[in-house]
Amino acid sequence: MMHQKLEQLQRLVSETGSLLVAFSGGVDSAFLLAVARNVLGERAAAITVDTPFHSRCEIDGADRLAAALGVRHLKIKIPWDALPELVNNPPERCYICKKAVFKRCLKVCSDQGFSVLADGSNLDDLDDYRPGRAALRELGVRSPLLESGLTKQEIRQLSREMGLETWDKPALACLMTRLPHGETVTVEHLRRIEVCEDFLRTSGFGQLRVRSHDDTARIEVEQGQIEQLCTPEMRERISTRFRSAGFSRVTVDLGGYRCGSMNPGSP
Repeated sequence: MMHQKLEQLQRLVSETGSLLVAFSGGVDSAFLLAVARNVLGERAAAITVDTPFHSRCEIDGADRLAAALGVRHLKIKIPWDALPELVNNPPERCYICKKAVFKRCLKVCSDQGFSVLADGSNLDDLDDYRPGRAALRELGVRSPLLESGLTKQEIRQLSREMGLETWDKPALACLMTRLPHGETVTVEHLRRIEVCEDFLRTSGFGQLRVRSHDDTARIEVEQGQIEQLCTPEMRERISTRFRSAGFSRVTVDLGGYRCGSMNPGSP
């Protein structure tokens, strides 16, 4: 069944004639880009948007992955003041952001002569709070992984079979998701979160989030790594690094990592 879905995906990609993939460097977009390269060759390319609410390691990682896959990589830089509607982090943030960002991507897609712009949404995204999906539909952005019925687990498994290094990569999300809706956001807020998450990542933690509540950091890691997080040595290192980054208090969420824990209605 999974490989039948892959064949369906390959047909959909082939039918586009040429495809520009919105590329974050995550599991889904990397898989879609690899399939597009295999099917379309030079008629497939990647586009990455560089904004203050995307971490530097994510942007650099996308650049490196596109080069490893041997595809052309286009980039758009969007400054913070270009999206003033996001400053207060409204509940419809994702819709506003996707509409603005993908409009720019569509212009590049047209200017560069590509037939279709596609994103990496998969079937599991229908079960999550994803207001940005509406923006993609309104703009006519395709989601071939979703159209093929591929789930996240299937994409990881197929990525592993294809030898993609991203097959077990932790899920990514923009830095705005670390802040409560309605809170005024500054570039300094985002950089503080980024610095702390980078520190945890280089300290050996995989799937993680640093949620920001004013001057308090709430750390989410996978349940199996909470004990590692709470050793005396690690607590001391985390406290020192987070406080130097600008947080006054550092807490650990004993519930562990939860996708979308800042979404409306989330426990």
